[in-house]
Amino acid sequence: MNRNLLGWLLLCIFMGGTVAAAALRPLAPRRVISLDGLWQIEQGGMDKAPATFSRTIPVPGLADLARPAFTEVGKVSPQRQAFWYRRTFRLEAPIPEVALLKLHKARYGATIWLNGQQLGEHLPCFTPAEMDARALLRPGENEVLIRLGANREAIPAGQPSGWDFEKYLFHPGLYDSVELILSGAPFLRNVQTVPDPESKSVRLVVELVGGKKPWQGKLHSEIVPARSPAPAAWPAAREIRLGAGEQKTVDFTLPVPGGHLWSPEDPFLYEARLQTGPDAAAVRFGLRRFRFDPESRRALLNGKPYYLRGSNITIDRFFEDADRGDLPWKADWVRKLHRQVKAMNWNSLRYCIGFPPDFWYDIADEEGVLLQDEFPVWLLNGEKSKCPENPTAEKLIPEYTAWMRERWNHASVVLWDAQNESNTEETARARDAVRHLDLSNRPWDNGWGLPGDPGDTLESHPYLFSRTWGGGKPEGGKPFFLREMPDVPVRPRVHAIQEKLGQAIIINEYCWLWINRDARPTCLTDKVYESLLGPNATADQRRRTHARSVAALTEFWRGHRQAAGVMHFCSLGYSRDGSRPRPEGGATSDDWIDLRELRYETYFEEYVKEAFAPVGLMLDFWADRLAGGERREIPVLVVNDLGAEWAGQLRLRLRSGGRILSEQARDCRVAPYGQARLVFPLAAPAEEGSYTLEAALVKPGAGDTRSLRDFFVGK
Repeated sequence: MNRNLLGWLLLCIFMGGTVAAAALRPLAPRRVISLDGLWQIEQGGMDKAPATFSRTIPVPGLADLARPAFTEVGKVSPQRQAFWYRRTFRLEAPIPEVALLKLHKARYGATIWLNGQQLGEHLPCFTPAEMDARALLRPGENEVLIRLGANREAIPAGQPSGWDFEKYLFHPGLYDSVELILSGAPFLRNVQTVPDPESKSVRLVVELVGGKKPWQGKLHSEIVPARSPAPAAWPAAREIRLGAGEQKTVDFTLPVPGGHLWSPEDPFLYEARLQTGPDAAAVRFGLRRFRFDPESRRALLNGKPYYLRGSNITIDRFFEDADRGDLPWKADWVRKLHRQVKAMNWNSLRYCIGFPPDFWYDIADEEGVLLQDEFPVWLLNGEKSKCPENPTAEKLIPEYTAWMRERWNHASVVLWDAQNESNTEETARARDAVRHLDLSNRPWDNGWGLPGDPGDTLESHPYLFSRTWGGGKPEGGKPFFLREMPDVPVRPRVHAIQEKLGQAIIINEYCWLWINRDARPTCLTDKVYESLLGPNATADQRRRTHARSVAALTEFWRGHRQAAGVMHFCSLGYSRDGSRPRPEGGATSDDWIDLRELRYETYFEEYVKEAFAPVGLMLDFWADRLAGGERREIPVLVVNDLGAEWAGQLRLRLRSGGRILSEQARDCRVAPYGQARLVFPLAAPAEEGSYTLEAALVKPGAGDTRSLRDFFVGK
């Protein structure tokens, strides 16, 4: 990276350029005027605003929510080059010294006019714009006009626009909040919290921006529980001098009263309140530290081992879902979504190939979900994969910087993810240029690229069933089914250039057995289900096969303890017709049968939830056929993700339908964060037929956790 370019970018950020500051909650006298709500919208060209506006649209939202509706939204259309948004708002006199218009997220390319004069332009699609609006504001009524490119093609080459090989609609819109920030000076531009659980303290790095006149006063600060109704008492104060227009960073550490740690099991939040007199704001944080240990290749949360069990949310794919509507902007629905994630025994999510609205991160903080936050870059092998975009480091650096500044106070965000499945050096160059800005030193993931630090992670996507989809045949000419699991490498495979590296591995995609919400295969799984179940399988058969297979693979990857995290793909995405080839044919899907009420498909909820239990088990038995009377030794692996010993019974049953044919039980103890292996003898029944092996962890009052395998006795 050119040092002069990097220096200029960082200077631009600090001096008040268009890169946004970290989100702060206003305290009096600061005011934030929300411009969310109903706007006017019209389609047209790029060069001239429409003379009239015939439609309305909610903000935040996407252009397909306009009423009356537009057609061909999300694709290149001769109807339009741009969408124009308009609204008015009133402002009381006098206008304070600081007045910033903030667009939290907009795409594709935003140009803003205020009261008839151009205020600025913002090309990034995933990070906020923050523009000095004071000179153009006036007491009374004001008009804001925003032009957005109607499609990805409006973004210049080299600028990331969110390409996805499995999408064909790319919706434009003001898809996050718009607001006006009003304050006196000196202005609290940015606050970075750096929690220290060991010393029960937090470091605060506060960026102050002076006003038109020199200022001398005190920066007051205090730490309180986030849910505390107590008014700010400002017990700590520092003398500050600022020249006219001067920017200054104030760096200090405060004790955290009570020292209550944040974790997914106990998501306790604090609030740092700051005041200069003319300005005041607060920022939330959790007293927690997260990293990966290079020696054990495990995650450590607050100094203790922590296994990631989770899923993915692909918000940009969900934006394309026919039933999406305004759900992503309904706080109650989003909160229930995260609670349903926790109900599946998941403690983590990857926000995959797309950023949701900002309030999702607040909810993740409050509900206790660890986030792998993935910047929307998915290139595969770039031009060789017919990828229409290849973002450069020079374009990524300001976006990575703005992304980090907006998110670095969120307790939930524990892993920066530079890209997904991409063979490019540009994301590594951008990562290395900005990672020092995060004083909490969170780890990074870089998809198929090289890591930048021993504590960074590698991603693994062991899509075993994709062999059948691709027409490949394993040795012996048989389709690949679960019976071949013993031949699968226990250590998850990573990209070729990463194979000899020793970083922690996160499996954040696996299986390749998606079915749509109506139980039809996707365009990537139709051949797989035909091989597994034949051409005339029922919806019930596909749902059961899907759930049992995801559960078995989850048990396999968890049971061998070779991955720091196992994350199902995916908890939220699109569901659409899979009979057409991608991208128009649905390639992946989630597992809801009632999207609005967020009810899981029944088999999925039953079997996959058990597979992710904090104390889980794996029947290490993969045969689909045994001879009558055949004898086997059946290993069972038990893993304990908890910090306390688990003690109970491990039981093995042989079932035929609803009948229990045999049962064995042994006492079982598993050390904290440990693993146990017990072996049971098994004699197959003499009678031909279908049978099920059921291993279960039994602890009175806690319910059973099972691992199930079906097999057939006979020829």
